[in-house]
Amino acid sequence: MGMIDDKLAELGIELPEAAAPAANYVPFCISGNLIFISGQLPMKDGSFAYQGKLGSDISQDQGIEAAKLCAIGIIAQAKAALDGDLDRVVRIVKLGGFVNATSDFTNHPKVINGASDLMVEVFGDKGRHSRFAMGAGSLPLGVSVEIDAVVEFA
Repeated sequence: MGMIDDKLAELGIELPEAAAPAANYVPFCISGNLIFISGQLPMKDGSFAYQGKLGSDISQDQGIEAAKLCAIGIIAQAKAALDGDLDRVVRIVKLGGFVNATSDFTNHPKVINGASDLMVEVFGDKGRHSRFAMGAGSLPLGVSVEIDAVVEFA
């Protein structure tokens, strides 16, 4: 186990198997020293978690938890891409966050902070990244959050 695996264990995070794609795409694509990770949905114990809209069915705190689950999925995909060695991560370059929300919900950045904060907790300064956080009228399978990522590796 490497340093990042130790940090995950310290935080009580057990990575799931990297999710298989649900359609005609790959879960990640490597180009040069970058991993482009497809959008991850909030999964818990093999099922979709936090289905619904922020601002009506899902609270902001639940949205933050959904974003954390998406971040865990991103880390699992990075681990698969790097043959199990998360210590090869040089930097989390960018996160792109979509929040399934009502038209009057405006705290998208606070929701996506769930993922951003986790990346910094796990990777330290290597986890600091650029990002966007935006609202969407709907997301696949009715989930509340979807997040993709770009990760640099050595």
